[in-house]
Amino acid sequence: MNLPVKVSIITATYNSEKYLADCIASVRKQTYGNIEHIVVDGKSTDGTVKIIQKNAASLAHWISETDRGMYDAINKGIKMATGDIIGVLNSDDMLASADVIMDIVACFEEKKVDSVYGDLVYVDPVNPQKVIRYWKGLTYKRSRFNYGWMPAHPTFYIRRELVEKYGEYENHYFTAADYEFMARYLYRHKVSSSYIPKLIVKMRNGGASNGNIYRRLRANRRDYLAMKKNRIPFAFMVSILKPLIKIPQYKSSRGQKVDDPNNPHKFFSTKVLFFPADSKAEAGGVT
Repeated sequence: MNLPVKVSIITATYNSEKYLADCIASVRKQTYGNIEHIVVDGKSTDGTVKIIQKNAASLAHWISETDRGMYDAINKGIKMATGDIIGVLNSDDMLASADVIMDIVACFEEKKVDSVYGDLVYVDPVNPQKVIRYWKGLTYKRSRFNYGWMPAHPTFYIRRELVEKYGEYENHYFTAADYEFMARYLYRHKVSSSYIPKLIVKMRNGGASNGNIYRRLRANRRDYLAMKKNRIPFAFMVSILKPLIKIPQYKSSRGQKVDDPNNPHKFFSTKVLFFPADSKAEAGGVT
């Protein structure tokens, strides 16, 4: 008898009392039944632990102890995970609809791939229906990494057996650890992947790498080091392209609303033609 695929969702928290309840609720509302939600708290000093305790019945595991940052906490969660598939949901974020995990599992099974990803929206922190930026995914092609592309990390799910083989997040990359993780798996180790044309996560706007210019430059330096490590050609130029190809995401979606996460509006279908292969397809009428 084949048991249903188990999905492990890991949430790292630190002083996350403001939005954590929304995050946990979005997992609890999933129609897919075989989910383990793991929360790893970094010894919060606000009301985070009380929220975790209040929602403990919805969680498979949780701990609260000091750590060396978010990715160290995520690695602790990976060690605790028993699922076939692993994903990360930030404490400020929400799964966009109740059928997200159902569709992710279906993609794994139908496409016979080792990882999947989808679409993400950055939303106003107070009004999560107001879109700041829509990160529209693209059909998976490994060569897109050569032009600065990456999947939206909060939508990225991967088979746990591969994480055991190729390693966890490398904490010393700080805000670029998610990029390094995906570049290592998808580019360096050529792990198979498939894109789900669906809104997976609503992410509250902000973040450690998206603040002032100094933070952005520091993040780009870490991206460059991650590219060098994972043998992406012309890493310096690619690190410059990486933030530039995201600019149209703001222009096409700012101030709009997500009414139906399964049926994005036309303004969400941003086409970024920095990729030569995409330009040829566009010219030939292929989308």
